[in-house]
Amino acid sequence: MKILVIEDERKLARFIKQGLEQNGHVADLTHSGSEGLDYVASGLYDLVLLDLMLPGQTGFEVLQNLRAFGLTVPVMILSALSDPEKVVQGLDLGAVDYLRKPFDFNELLARIRVLQRRTATSDNVVLRVADLEMRLVTHEVFKNNERLDLTNREFALLELLLRRSGQLVTKTEIAEKVWSADFDMGSNVIEVHIYQLRKKLDAVGKAGLIETIIGRGYRLKTA
Repeated sequence: MKILVIEDERKLARFIKQGLEQNGHVADLTHSGSEGLDYVASGLYDLVLLDLMLPGQTGFEVLQNLRAFGLTVPVMILSALSDPEKVVQGLDLGAVDYLRKPFDFNELLARIRVLQRRTATSDNVVLRVADLEMRLVTHEVFKNNERLDLTNREFALLELLLRRSGQLVTKTEIAEKVWSADFDMGSNVIEVHIYQLRKKLDAVGKAGLIETIIGRGYRLKTA
């Protein structure tokens, strides 16, 4: 999942980002409500982790504005405000969950997995193309029935290609969805990861699934 963390306590925000990325997610950080709303409006995120006591706009105001703008991305509140009325207010405004600070990070990960299962359908629990299978909730990839050992970034990159199988995926789209908002488009990081991913895929079963469209991007072949 690509997750936006809206948290003004910078040390905590960095801790959450690091923990999410160590567990297979891609995370961006922002430290104000107004900026967070702009980030969410990009449509790049699968989940928002939202503090309530924020500069610019409070978390409650962010939630209200998200829904007013028709943005349906799931929002999980992380807040030190533990009064029952605050919890009810957050859920009534459209949050899918409310986790009180301080929290155990493993509990946060478990709640994210619950959300993944809750929103899962037969189309997005398992992605398949040719002899390639990706299991999203368990974070596993199999090719020709052999389990592949992918890095978190390789997994996110392959997921994007699988979801868009048969279609061109540009470098800009890859940078936006798989890397952070401040990604340097002048680097060769994407090419390096594509090369490593291609090596792992080609070593097992059907080879040549990832096709390079010179000067444009990449495409995952469907057959």
